Amino acid sequence: MQPAEIEKLITEGFTDPVVRVMSDDNTHFEAIVVAHEFAGKRPLARHQLVYKTLGTLVGNEIHALSIRAFTPEEWAEKSAAS
Repeated sequence: MQPAEIEKLITEGFTDPVVRVMSDDNTHFEAIVVAHEFAGKRPLARHQLVYKTLGTLVGNEIHALSIRAFTPEEWAEKSAAS
């Protein structure tokens, strides 16, 4: 599976997100997801929202997925600090 395919699936599951997916081997992936839907949610709930967009691909075509999930405000703060 290509990172662009995963980006597309995650993007379709949120309203106006910023999504970046990277992989060195197209089996293990790292995703950065910035979405309004994460507001007020703990990390586990945020990850579950991302997993929901990928369905049964997780654990099959997507062997491993590292997720960094932020609200737009959190992402702006993180970007400003960098």
